[in-house]
Amino acid sequence: MTKFIFVTGGVVSSIGKGITTACLGRLLRDRGYRITLQKIDPYLNVDAGTMNPHQHGEVFVTDDGAETDLDLGHYERFTHARLSKKNNCTTGQVYATVIARERKGDYLGKTIQVIPHITDEIKDRIKAAAGDADVAIIEIGGTVGDIESLPFLEAARQFRLDAGYNNTLYIHLTLIPFVRTAGEIKTKPTQHSVGKLREIGIQPDILICRTEKPLSDEIKDKISLFCNVPKGSVIEAPDAETIYQVPLIFKKQLMDKIITSHFNLKCRSTDLKNWQKNVVDRVLKPRHKVTVAVVGKYIGLQDAYKSIYESLTHAGIYNNAKVIVKKVDSEEIEKVGPHKLLRGVSGILVPGGFGYRGIEGKIKTIKYARERKIPFFGLCLGMQCAVIEFARNKCGLKDANSTEFMPDTKDPVISLLEEQKSVKDMGGTMRLGVYPCEIKRGTLAFKAYGKDLVLERHRHRYEFNNRYRDIFAENGMVFSGVYPNKNLVEMVEVKKHPYFVAVQYHPEFISKPDKPHPLFRDFIKAALKKRGASGNVPD
Repeated sequence: MTKFIFVTGGVVSSIGKGITTACLGRLLRDRGYRITLQKIDPYLNVDAGTMNPHQHGEVFVTDDGAETDLDLGHYERFTHARLSKKNNCTTGQVYATVIARERKGDYLGKTIQVIPHITDEIKDRIKAAAGDADVAIIEIGGTVGDIESLPFLEAARQFRLDAGYNNTLYIHLTLIPFVRTAGEIKTKPTQHSVGKLREIGIQPDILICRTEKPLSDEIKDKISLFCNVPKGSVIEAPDAETIYQVPLIFKKQLMDKIITSHFNLKCRSTDLKNWQKNVVDRVLKPRHKVTVAVVGKYIGLQDAYKSIYESLTHAGIYNNAKVIVKKVDSEEIEKVGPHKLLRGVSGILVPGGFGYRGIEGKIKTIKYARERKIPFFGLCLGMQCAVIEFARNKCGLKDANSTEFMPDTKDPVISLLEEQKSVKDMGGTMRLGVYPCEIKRGTLAFKAYGKDLVLERHRHRYEFNNRYRDIFAENGMVFSGVYPNKNLVEMVEVKKHPYFVAVQYHPEFISKPDKPHPLFRDFIKAALKKRGASGNVPD
């Protein structure tokens, strides 16, 4: 029978439930278990697809095209799991399903209530996501005490009644603040948070305490006493230099042993030596360093480009280099030009996005990278901007644009396919999920991938306009990747440039710390070479 772990959070939001859940998955995976992970989001949106990155952060996309919470990215990066739409559950999905069934008469005239109908639907979704996994880890978003989370916490409470004590485990993540003026660690917020959770009917089996100061035995004794949790199950989660240290921190405190003992499971032991050597040590003690600029329109929020920043770190790990990311707002490029803001960088990455704001800044950035032979990597909208820039400045199509930004442009080098022109609903209607891409031999893309066909995840609506292929090719653009079913351009390169690659898909979604995406890997390799060529020998 599948074992179920529920991860909740208290005191404040954004204290690391996603990373914690991912790290638990890593520990259990390395012990030989089949694991799966699920994120429960208490918002009423059906999915994250129409949410503003400034508010919600990155929208992570799964193989089957689900637009999900960014925590699924953490899950996949740490565990190598390939997740699906079943692994993200929202209040909107639950209520939409229950109401649709009521309208069809499936409930035979019963009064529909939160208990049992909503909670039953939540439990059904948790079981469906678990499948035949040995252990399913379910992260419940929000903070204990939020009204939106109550149905999910109630469903989690019921799970122990349904599945039994030795098949369920509750982990509560909480903050232990350090009051500097008093010079004291305070446990009262944690006591209140656990008290609130117990009012709901859940007694945590393990407490994970986020703290900037080490917890003394006296503090752990106090937490154990007032929260009714064994002292050995009070786990310290100090601020780490890198998130990739967290599995090691948990392992040192026997977190995986506590979990397997609770579930009465026997399995192989693991020491994470390879993770320490091949990931953590390379992050903390790199031989080289290189600065790359990320020029985007959502720069103000760290989580808006979360997978991109992590993929750059992964590429740095492979190249034994610290990647210093210079975040540049594309609207600032429009105001002052690229020279001032991009001076001294060894690589430039332009990420995806939607809408016209900041687009001309991205185009100026790409021109700067192309003309000065600075390694360039464009993702999704970044590729479309690269196409527009090339059309204007190399092909002589001065008015070239995307129909997203200028519907009546004279030269629509980026445009909608016919099937997209009739789309009315915005949610879930883009080209989403995994599509095949044929790679052209003799290109930077083929050198990176080393094979003729790859599968990559997509999230976009507009495409390269094939009627312009000839003029682009005549002026030095190479179409190095194509979606064969519809002959759509997936990847472009520029001849006589050290590294100018732009892709229509999102390679950042499948990069891992111990298996970086080949395009990110080679981008950072080119940036390091550029840095060395400029007279700055990597140190």
